Amino acid sequence: MIPAELDETIVHTLLDGAIQEDVGLGDLTSQAVIPKGMIFDGVMVAREDMVCAGLSLAELVFKKFSRDVAWEALVLDGDKFCAGTELARVIGPAVELLSAERTAINLLQHLSGIATLTRAYVDAIKGTEAILLDTRKTIPGYRELAKYATRVGGATNHRMRLDDGVLIKDNHIAVAGGVVEAIQLAKNAGLRDVEVECDTLDQVEEAVSAGADSILLDNMSAGMMAEAVQFIDGRLPTEASGDINLSTIRAAAEAGVTYISVGRLTHSAKAINIGLDWRASP
Repeated sequence: MIPAELDETIVHTLLDGAIQEDVGLGDLTSQAVIPKGMIFDGVMVAREDMVCAGLSLAELVFKKFSRDVAWEALVLDGDKFCAGTELARVIGPAVELLSAERTAINLLQHLSGIATLTRAYVDAIKGTEAILLDTRKTIPGYRELAKYATRVGGATNHRMRLDDGVLIKDNHIAVAGGVVEAIQLAKNAGLRDVEVECDTLDQVEEAVSAGADSILLDNMSAGMMAEAVQFIDGRLPTEASGDINLSTIRAAAEAGVTYISVGRLTHSAKAINIGLDWRASP
């Protein structure tokens, strides 16, 4: 039920916390107005065009409320489809299903929004050799799932955590005393695959000379990125970053960079409108 590449402990902890946040001591309304023992069936429906992500997690939310829930997925994570498409059918005890509804839909809307936006960025650089990366700009606690959604949308994950790679940024450079000094300190600490953020072409030259393993071109114009790529001449991978959007990403890709990282994939994705249409079982 949980996608194999996700950490089950993180998923269960997140979902249990979300359910507790929403339900509290119980769904007062459903318990009062829904006859005991009533069985409803419902269909989750896309209200707009989308790429699906997190469908099996929505299933898990419902099944945390009742073992008597029957679930039938009608699409797969990664599928792209039009408004009006039925995503899944769920049948079970009405009180439990109605109590689970908001948490399940919130999760599916959020993750599908990330996957949908990510697919738009992937499509925007189609035909180039650039690889789309996500960032650590995620809602606290949701990184495991948010980065799963970007993978579903077609991106490659950048660092999951600060212990997952070395990236010397502007503040590191400022505190260390310069690009060369920061790289030397990182290398002396035994760190490998050292990536360095550069704002200027002079910093790019310094970083390459000092032994950086990859270069992040931060907030550069497409023209400046092309100059940096030409200077590096394939010696190191390059990453474009900094306020890149759907209008500018193609130019960054055509500048010849290896990677393009986009924070918007996770910090600005719009939740997809998904409904749950309930139908009483015959």
